[in-house]
Amino acid sequence: MGLIQLLKSQFLSHLIICYVFLASGLIINMLQFCTLPLWLVSKQLARRINIRLGYCISSQMVAALEWWSGTECTLYTDPKSYPLYGNEKAIVVLNHSYEIDFLCGWSFCERFGVLGSSKVLAKQELRYLPVIGWMWYFLEIVFCKRKWEDDRRTVAECLQNLHDYPENFWFLLFCEGTRFTPKKHEVSMQVAESKGLPKLKYHLLPRTKGFWVTVQNLRGTAAAVYDSTLNFRNKEAPTLLGILNGKKYHADLYVRRIPLELIPEGEAECAAWLHKLYQEKDSFQEHYTQKGCFPGPSVSHPRRPWVLINWIFWACMLLYPLGLLLVQLVNSGSMLTILVSVTLACAASLGVRWMIGQTEIDRGSSYGNKEVPLNNN
Repeated sequence: MGLIQLLKSQFLSHLIICYVFLASGLIINMLQFCTLPLWLVSKQLARRINIRLGYCISSQMVAALEWWSGTECTLYTDPKSYPLYGNEKAIVVLNHSYEIDFLCGWSFCERFGVLGSSKVLAKQELRYLPVIGWMWYFLEIVFCKRKWEDDRRTVAECLQNLHDYPENFWFLLFCEGTRFTPKKHEVSMQVAESKGLPKLKYHLLPRTKGFWVTVQNLRGTAAAVYDSTLNFRNKEAPTLLGILNGKKYHADLYVRRIPLELIPEGEAECAAWLHKLYQEKDSFQEHYTQKGCFPGPSVSHPRRPWVLINWIFWACMLLYPLGLLLVQLVNSGSMLTILVSVTLACAASLGVRWMIGQTEIDRGSSYGNKEVPLNNN
């Protein structure tokens, strides 16, 4: 292990990263709360401000992926579609198999300039989480309870509100509804057998109703669906903790652009189309497993420096007063004060570690661990 890698794995380095992320995130959340009156005066201006504020938070996590760990990403896509990425609104369908697949999705958004404005269909509980959850609230992220009767109208209303969104965005969907695990896959394939659907080897059955509602309500707004399949070289299973420790991974992302007008409008026809899409995604994963790459041409889209500049800015703003405070604490000679400060620092670090733990596959939700009624798919 080299000296730099050794430093990256140290608790003090993690503590600094956690402190900058949490402190800056809470400051940005407060600034977002201050934009509430502006929504009454100029909704579009409030949106544009929140896009930039949201970018200041999410880009720090992308900086950890791209600059701290040095993780690389190779994009496999049609050269004719490549110039359109970042220049249109789109729905991104991504497989849900890794602890950091959402972060790789953010990296994809960042490299094409739509990180601050992009959306996701997220579970309701996340909106109450400080920093990320509060940021998402002001970015008009669509939250759901995973109960179709409750979600159908609220999700449709939230999507309709995005019709006049002032900047290009990508709406990320994990159509499988939950992260892939062997137990969930077994249950999902039992459902596939009972419904007479072809079984999938690398994916869970997609939840078609959420996809259909999203497509129907974003017609005329989104131009295309980006069918995206993510994999990692050497059969690695990356984690957020690995990223924090500075471990380098190499991601491969296969993206197909499908114009929205090619997707059927009827619910049953759209469901059949999505099931066929996932059968094709399964074949792409099979190709990757056998060949070590996806089919078609590849490109290494360069990372941008803005995420690193943003992190350095917040680090300089927040570490300098912290350093002054630490000097004062040491000079005070009060062991109680020093002990309380160390305890708070450790508590903050443990808090971030807890947040990281929620992304771990074995700590994921129980959603999908048991059979659901067939009309829920």
